[in-house]
Amino acid sequence: MPDKESGRAESCDYMFVHEAIVKKVNEQMPDEEVLYDLAELFKVFGDSTRIKILYVLFQSEMCVCDIAQLLGMTQSAISHQLRVLKASQLVKYRRDGKTVFYSLADSHVQTILGQGLEHIEE
Repeated sequence: MPDKESGRAESCDYMFVHEAIVKKVNEQMPDEEVLYDLAELFKVFGDSTRIKILYVLFQSEMCVCDIAQLLGMTQSAISHQLRVLKASQLVKYRRDGKTVFYSLADSHVQTILGQGLEHIEE
């Protein structure tokens, strides 16, 4: 963390590694691939259009036409973002005749959105 006065990063005055803590955390650290996948998942949340779509689906299952109307966007733009969200397993869909309805994939997505909103509203 940068020092407010100097702008430099804080450093230890002496080198003392708390080996037991480091060992414990290292044993619990996920594999590099898992951490990469987690970072990729959070990148998906980094787009405001996708966040809007997820929020809409947090409220109700909807078709592309309804989402496009609600957000004032084209169906093509919504479909593109839904493909990204499906590829990240954040949304799922079901067919009803010729209409495809989208919803959040599971309660984990609801939790991530809910806690994110709660965090920024504090």
